[in-house]
Amino acid sequence: MIYFDNAATSWPKPEVVYKKNDEFFRNSCANPGRASHIMSVESAKALEECRLMLSKLFNCPEKDRIVFTFSTTDSLNMVINGLLNQGDHVITTTMEHNSVVRPLEEMRKKSVEISYIQCNSEGFVSPSDIKKQIKNNTKLICINHVSNVTGTIQPVNEICAIARENGINSLVDGAQAVGVIPVDINEIGADFYAFPGHKGLFGPTGTGGLVIPRNTNLRPFRRGGTGSHSEEVEQPALLPYRYESGTMNVLGIAGLLEGVKFIMSEGIDAIRKHEECLVKYIIEGLGDLGQLKLYGPENLSLRTSVISFNIDGWDSSLLGITLEQGYGILSRTGMHCSPMAHKTIGTYPEGTVRISLGYFNNLEQADTFVNAVKGIVYPKG
Repeated sequence: MIYFDNAATSWPKPEVVYKKNDEFFRNSCANPGRASHIMSVESAKALEECRLMLSKLFNCPEKDRIVFTFSTTDSLNMVINGLLNQGDHVITTTMEHNSVVRPLEEMRKKSVEISYIQCNSEGFVSPSDIKKQIKNNTKLICINHVSNVTGTIQPVNEICAIARENGINSLVDGAQAVGVIPVDINEIGADFYAFPGHKGLFGPTGTGGLVIPRNTNLRPFRRGGTGSHSEEVEQPALLPYRYESGTMNVLGIAGLLEGVKFIMSEGIDAIRKHEECLVKYIIEGLGDLGQLKLYGPENLSLRTSVISFNIDGWDSSLLGITLEQGYGILSRTGMHCSPMAHKTIGTYPEGTVRISLGYFNNLEQADTFVNAVKGIVYPKG
């Protein structure tokens, strides 16, 4: 079996993640910050160590600006629901995931105005087009760092600078970026950066986070027990706990900690180089197939290891089934929860076949995939 669906969730995880989760679940998995006994203290230590390691990975100078959530979707909803008010205006793009589009469309019912900026056929948005749509009531600019359909790396630094220059909040969806390409919070300049734990960071599912500004008027998405200031009936102001009500997924975060340590040990540049090598091999290997259409940037430095494609005369779902049943290759087909993106690149409503390579994939697997596609295009007999 060849797993080429890392954009959905990374697999396999580093062995240290499995070992840590087993050990932690058996010995230390108590409720962090709720008691003074040793198991609770050990759980709290794991949580805070993970927060610290994430701050180092992202070059975020203050670790308490990193809020743990349960997914990127959770993080995005926290900002969209906690920041916007009636009469506000939001700028976003036609390459966004439904985790952005659906919460925004729900806010439209509350008289929030939305401007979708058209991206080009490679999935890029022009920062100047965003700038042209700014109004007096623009409250938020929201953009993905990397497209989950085409792997397109957006010019987020420039876009966040435009937001900052105009006194507008910026929200970056980092679902496909963290652990895949370097993410420097200071360089990007985003007010809010949402990220998953279970994709490029090699953590378990049910983990994610949100980088927030030191001073923010973001309303808490949920309220309740935080383990601190229990005498107060109002939600405490102390970061990051203001936004971490309820029991955290401490087991998942313990695994995430090991995933982040693994990335820092291997080096994000080494991970990026390895995956870029695989993408280059596949794209060059399929380059002479006239019946095959590849989507996304031609320049490999402007894309990640997400590759979407179609073959003339083939339904994408049937093609995905054929890859699995005939060659043991696991992919994802359809619209990938991003219908606007598929409209943008001209693949709506059929969608595409998407493969997404990870650090644990290799050239032998890439070669198997290239030969599989060639076998489908040019069947023998």
